[in-house]
Amino acid sequence: MPSSSLTAWARGVALGLCLAPLTAAAADTAAASPAKPALTVSVVQPTSSTLPLRVSANGAVAAWQEAILGAEVAGLRIQEVHVQVGDVVRKGQLLLSFAPESVQADVALARAQLAEAQALAAEAQANAERVRALQGSGALSQQQINQYLTQEQTARARVASAQAQLDTQLLRQQQTRLVAPDDGTISARTATVGAVVGSGSELFRLIRRSRLEWRAEVTAPELERIRAGQKVQILTPAGAAWRGQVRMTAPTVDPATRKGTVYVDVLGPAKGQGAAPLRPGSYVRGEFELGATTALTLPQSAVVVRDGFSYVYRVGADQRVARLKVQTGRVVGERVEILSGVQPSERIVASGGAFLSDGDLVRVVAGAAAQ
Repeated sequence: MPSSSLTAWARGVALGLCLAPLTAAAADTAAASPAKPALTVSVVQPTSSTLPLRVSANGAVAAWQEAILGAEVAGLRIQEVHVQVGDVVRKGQLLLSFAPESVQADVALARAQLAEAQALAAEAQANAERVRALQGSGALSQQQINQYLTQEQTARARVASAQAQLDTQLLRQQQTRLVAPDDGTISARTATVGAVVGSGSELFRLIRRSRLEWRAEVTAPELERIRAGQKVQILTPAGAAWRGQVRMTAPTVDPATRKGTVYVDVLGPAKGQGAAPLRPGSYVRGEFELGATTALTLPQSAVVVRDGFSYVYRVGADQRVARLKVQTGRVVGERVEILSGVQPSERIVASGGAFLSDGDLVRVVAGAAAQ
């Protein structure tokens, strides 16, 4: 080997021997330094809270009772319509007027016929009185006497018949004015001025007392838990809340859907809510308030959802986190019910769990939000 190569080799060996202690010392220093926390967090413990017990359902809003108002007299012409769809009316309020001329003529004819029958009855009664005075005198035969007495009874019957015909025409005269049978809201109108309608033709629909009901569809097991008088919260498609109260539950369950109907009286907008409309025919969601129960809860920020499952992170004594799978239940405000997976004494990361992995080291600070 040339002398120059030996000299270079010797220098390399000497340099390696000098650097070896330095490399070992650096490794010892790195091993001695503590691990850096992945996140600064605050912790909470599961608390026992009283949560409302509710059953959710969907259903249609409908009129409590919808009255169909129609013509009672056939062949009359509509003279004037006094209300429109959406009008709120009172009991006895005039809704529609028919042309009364033909009925007034019939009333006049019936009055004349009654007067004629009364005149003939007065004559027959006078003849009968004279015949009764002559009874037993032999001036008239018994056949003649019976004839006059029969004429008197016939005349009285004709008066009663004429009076009945007059009453009928007076009733028809009253029916030329269609009035509201109850307080309520006009929901439909088919009446048109100038139309000649037949007896029984529908002219208006009236929501009696402007009263609505929600017909909720619930499963058979849920139906057994619902009772008359329970409070209900109804949510409109626009997000407004209305108050309701269970009136009754259906005695049967639909064999096709296996669901029963709960009839809920709509009482009005919830406190603090505006008068957002709740219209018949709309399909809405609601919640039945069945009471309250005690449950273990955590803040919603402590629960992390991944791949369709719910997890929380427990902080151990070594300040490392362990991921726990939990089963959640009701959500009320910022609290969520924990059905299983944690114990009341465990420390749970309050927020920021989405940035943690199982086994991460954290720094716990009291009363501080996760950073």
